[in-house]
Amino acid sequence: MIRQIRDNQRLRKIVESFPKLTITVVGDLVADEFIFGEISRVSREAPVLILKHRERSVVPGGGANAVYNLADLGINVLPVGLVGDDEPGRLLIKAFRHKHIPVTGVLKDKSYTTVTKTRILAGTAHSPRQQVVRVDREPASEPNQHLRRELVLAAREYARASDALLISDYGYGAATPEIWNAIRTKADPNRLPITLDSRYRMLEYTGVTAATPNEPEVEQLMGIRIGQDWPRLLNAGQQIMASMKLASLVITRGRDGLVAFDRKHKTINIPIHGTDEVADVTGAGDTVIATFTAALAAGASTEEAAHLANYAAGLVVMKRGTATVSRPELLEVVESEGASPGSH
Repeated sequence: MIRQIRDNQRLRKIVESFPKLTITVVGDLVADEFIFGEISRVSREAPVLILKHRERSVVPGGGANAVYNLADLGINVLPVGLVGDDEPGRLLIKAFRHKHIPVTGVLKDKSYTTVTKTRILAGTAHSPRQQVVRVDREPASEPNQHLRRELVLAAREYARASDALLISDYGYGAATPEIWNAIRTKADPNRLPITLDSRYRMLEYTGVTAATPNEPEVEQLMGIRIGQDWPRLLNAGQQIMASMKLASLVITRGRDGLVAFDRKHKTINIPIHGTDEVADVTGAGDTVIATFTAALAAGASTEEAAHLANYAAGLVVMKRGTATVSRPELLEVVESEGASPGSH
């Protein structure tokens, strides 16, 4: 009990220190568009539903969602990324400005299409909305050499004034291993934590401190099926740790919580916080890496940072759409739950 109180106080101090920190995010900035419609009838033209348009919203997604999560945690966040000269790009920049997030590191280019993921949700007046289809709009090619150079220069400048650097690679070209290699000469991992969320090519990054893949990404990366095979999960995590020379690794497992690996300490298995009856998992990975990075920047251990990330994930999946967790919300959970270290 005494240890739990002490751990609780430690986590609270970590979260309370967030406003003193600055974190750079180099990432693929995505616009998440949600179109809500009320089911009207079945079309005569084809066996599909006709939806009466009710509402539309565009919110930061992908790397932009990690930026938004950091801002809501009280962090001074410096985004580096790319948008097109189009409506989704303008709405992302507007959203950043609304949160007082600097946008000088966000490049705008006429030849680039802002990555936009449009989710169409249907429902009735008295029923929950369900996603029926998603339409993705993506740039035809990766950023050109000039834009890549500008991204590197902005990231180098920001990294010098930061307490951590977060790389959010969704595969659209603004946060590639090549861009990271060009940045890293000015971003010493011995000086500040460098965290990575890479959808498809995590093992291609070198010199990062920590990574936060989900279990399906690990399975695809390692060519295995994990399921409930704890030894196989443990072995996969240890292989990734050794291959990338990481200080820490967090593998998120949905309703099974997360597993935290540390170079110097034992692996811990942390059950999901709250209920496993979630409302929406959209963007939960962005919340995990944002909270984990913020905690590491504040001096937290892998275990402490993983517990805070788990609390934040438990909160955000209860919110519909692409959402964030605020610092007061996280503090409230810390106060009510305290630390509850677990191991397999």
